[in-house]
Amino acid sequence: MSYEVIAALMFSTMMLMLLTGQRVFGAIGFVAVVAAFFLWGDRGGYDLGFAAAIKLMKWYPLLTLPMFIFMGYILSESRIADDLYKMFHVWMGGLSGGLAVGTIGLMVLISAMNGLSVAGMAIGATIALPELLKRGYDKRMVTGVIQAGSSLGILVPPSVVLVLYAMIARQPVGQLWLAGVIPGLMMAAMFVIYIVVRCRINPSLGPVLPLEERDIPMREKFRLLGAGLLPLFIFFAMMVPFVNGWTSLVESSAIGALAAFAAAVLKGRMTREVFETSVRMTLGISCMFMWIILAALAFGAVFDGLGAVKAIESLFTERLGLSPWMILILMQLSFIIMGTFLDDTAMLVIVAPLYVPLVAALGFDLIWYGVLYTITTQIAYMTPPFGYNLFLMRAMAPPEISLRDIYGSILPFVLVMTVALATIMAFPEIALWLPGYVYGN
Repeated sequence: MSYEVIAALMFSTMMLMLLTGQRVFGAIGFVAVVAAFFLWGDRGGYDLGFAAAIKLMKWYPLLTLPMFIFMGYILSESRIADDLYKMFHVWMGGLSGGLAVGTIGLMVLISAMNGLSVAGMAIGATIALPELLKRGYDKRMVTGVIQAGSSLGILVPPSVVLVLYAMIARQPVGQLWLAGVIPGLMMAAMFVIYIVVRCRINPSLGPVLPLEERDIPMREKFRLLGAGLLPLFIFFAMMVPFVNGWTSLVESSAIGALAAFAAAVLKGRMTREVFETSVRMTLGISCMFMWIILAALAFGAVFDGLGAVKAIESLFTERLGLSPWMILILMQLSFIIMGTFLDDTAMLVIVAPLYVPLVAALGFDLIWYGVLYTITTQIAYMTPPFGYNLFLMRAMAPPEISLRDIYGSILPFVLVMTVALATIMAFPEIALWLPGYVYGN
């Protein structure tokens, strides 16, 4: 049996196991270890999983993962996110569509607190969505706003997905995070421009708040501003020392976790229940990601040993005669298709052993490609029929929002994200300038 056939058999077996409902790390790790056992005997099968586990445990930047997840859960469980929305409510309510714009701002700050899109979706659906509907905002538009805004969580640092990509692609986490800053803010700005323009054309989509709700003393406005910007201060306290080279990435993550804990204590919201919930959720999510990374490393090791990447590169470039850019575009399309039934981590783990070495062989920058992958994943999250965010929103939205409303809400935002993706593909420096500037200094 040729190596190409073995690689295709591994990939198809893994996909079949995933379709049966098996856990992602279980299906991928099982296929990897069984393939190693048949290819290289008892010792190969045993050593593969053991070597992947040792490699994972020796990866020092992995310590950032539980730190940032803990920071995000402390800030969300202690209701500091509620203060954020009150701030946007007061300061942006006088603008047509202002609360929707404020919701995008809320999502950006939640992303900087947590690094997971699910957290932004949960906070947006429970805090922002009822307020927007109560004040007469168009239900389709605001549903799209929350879905699009929450997807920023996997791009804006500290993105947990980029940590996973860094491990698999063997790239520095710090550079990937910095590469996601400008694209993430650019995409958020594009969402805001779309909302403002659309509400200017049709003010009934996002009515201005009544004057009595906005007419509060300036002192109270500034108090809300200070309370709402607290997570932003925590983010800067964490990132400024890292960007200036005063601390390592792991040390910065510890600063962020301690600052979030101290903020919750000072505001009198650090109860036993908040602490216990945050620790339990941090442990569960950290372990889930570690199992996924472990399975991905084992699967990638078998593919490297088979030389499957070189065979695929030869197929695309020599037999089919495709250019590197055509191959890259096909990769992005495959992510969108897979995103209709898989989440971001599963997509990355399944195709990373093939795509990441192939991207490097084609001469593209792996930091830049990490940003492209993440944006494509954001688009896939919102693409029917089975986009991940669509069903999360359906589970969290009130009964008056139907699945048809949810599906109809995402088209304009998907188009905006596609324009952002094309812009970053055409101008790689949008993603590469900041990490080049910081690490160059």
